[in-house]
This record gives sequence, C-alpha cells and structure tokens, in this order.
Amino acid sequence: MFLGTFTPKLDDKGRLTLPAKFREELSGGLMITKSQDHSLAVYPRDEFVKLARKAAAAPRNDPAARAYVRALAAGTDEQHADAQGRITLSADHRRYANLSKECVVTGSVDYLEIWDLAAWERYLGDNEEDYSQANGESLSEIV
Repeated sequence: MFLGTFTPKLDDKGRLTLPAKFREELSGGLMITKSQDHSLAVYPRDEFVKLARKAAAAPRNDPAARAYVRALAAGTDEQHADAQGRITLSADHRRYANLSKECVVTGSVDYLEIWDLAAWERYLGDNEEDYSQANGESLSEIV
C-alpha cells in the first residue's frame, strides 16, 4: 500500500526521487499517467495493466469510454527508477501538472500521486472541510 506524504524536489533534468519506502514495490516498472486535478498518477506496472485492460473492455461505441481509454493510453509513460530511485517526468507531464522544483508525492493506497507543492496546498485548503465532514452517499461504505 502507498501511504504518506513526501516532498522531493524536481531537478533541472526533470527527475524526481521516489520515496525510498516505495521503491521495492515499484522495482518491476512503473507507469506514470495524467490523473485528476492536474496531478500525475504513478502505478506499479502490474496494477496499471489491470486498470488499462479494464478500461479497454468498456464498449467502444461509448464516446466517454473511448475518450477515457485514449487519454489514459496517450498520457502514460513507462519508467524504471534509476539506481538512486529517480524517475524522469516527461515535459508533457511536467506541464500538465504544472510542476515546479517543489513537489509533493502522496500515497493513494494503490498508486502514488505527484503534485506541485503549491497546487497540493491549494487542494488541501479547498477540500479539508469536505474530508472533515465526509458523509456523502459515495462514502457510505467507507465512513
């Protein structure tokens, strides 16, 4: 499981050091894709394959399903961390997530998220109250 919040820096070559506690789980390869809220998602390769196969099984005559599969496939980059645990984020991914030098890596149970620090702080400020009062129908199975 991926849990916690970390603040690695993005270097001048677009490399980000993954938190040490996650490197073993990602050692078989990882997939970086555009995620919601202008963040990036980092999946272990095997988990991403399951997600992608599930998405690809959606009816091809459904325009929303086609758009999702296209965006998922086109916005994904396969990586292997180097010996120092660094991954290289593409220029497109850095632009999409508006990444500056200051980044945040958060655990999201099955995957990691990469955020620009300022965007993450805005997100927390905008959504903290929602978390504190979580009782919506979609959360009824959880809380």
